Amino acid sequence: MDQALLHTRLDGLTPFRQGKVRDVYEVGDALLIVATDRISAFDYVLASGIPDKGAVLNQLSAFWFDLMADIVPHHVLGTDPDAYPEAARRHAALLRGRSMLVRPTRPVPIECVVRGYLSGSGWKEYQQTGSVCGVALPPGLRESDRLPEPIFTPSTKADSGHDVNITEAQAAEIVGKDLLARLRDHSLAVFARGARHAEQLGIIVADTKLEFGMAREPGGTERLLLIDEVLTPDSSRFWPADAYRPGGPQPSFDKQYVRDYLEAVGWNKQPPAPELPPDVVAKTREKYVEAFRRLTGRELS
Repeated sequence: MDQALLHTRLDGLTPFRQGKVRDVYEVGDALLIVATDRISAFDYVLASGIPDKGAVLNQLSAFWFDLMADIVPHHVLGTDPDAYPEAARRHAALLRGRSMLVRPTRPVPIECVVRGYLSGSGWKEYQQTGSVCGVALPPGLRESDRLPEPIFTPSTKADSGHDVNITEAQAAEIVGKDLLARLRDHSLAVFARGARHAEQLGIIVADTKLEFGMAREPGGTERLLLIDEVLTPDSSRFWPADAYRPGGPQPSFDKQYVRDYLEAVGWNKQPPAPELPPDVVAKTREKYVEAFRRLTGRELS
């Protein structure tokens, strides 16, 4: 197994920002997003990376951006390093398969979460209130039950710490009613297409988190774009359909395996974040790559 890429330093390019997983650089009027192999859990970046994780996130997002382009436009300009501007092109060997050149946007300051099944923070909230983000649900649902229909449950977008679930009314106070309606419609449409595609391939998309941004057009108008990542194991819960058994937690193709390990060893969820043992790293990589293969019908490049 190749060594994980934890950090990038691309000479000749100006760093723009560093997220938990992605390093972003300025390239002329565009931004270069590089998906590293870092992995976070419980809001902390762990000491160990997962080899090829960045390639999975990048190439799977590119697949979905293409598949969703008729639903909502996206920010991707290209994914071939040989076609990037010269300053980035000379780093092609590192960037190949794990980068995309994108339009800069003004990110919409909420997370757009769609839930098709009752899990995670939604399950916890339902147990207390019978609803999720103000959306009333039928009584008697079990953990991991399929919802009568997918629901849009926005959250705040935190630079550090936890995102906080909010109601649509609270989200409208942040972004405005008209924009929120567009975000909800786009999010539900993207989720529906992605879930339908995945279901045909034996994967349940339990929920997902989407991000949008406003891009400035000639003349000063702004256009809403789908940005960041789409339906990846980092932003979604993927469950194998043949193992689905409602009434408790499900086996998954996402980083829940890492969270479960950290819970089992009793990490107090405070820094320093622990290293993962080799077998957990290998199993997590296997889950990410398998999700990619199933969803795209391709081998990871």
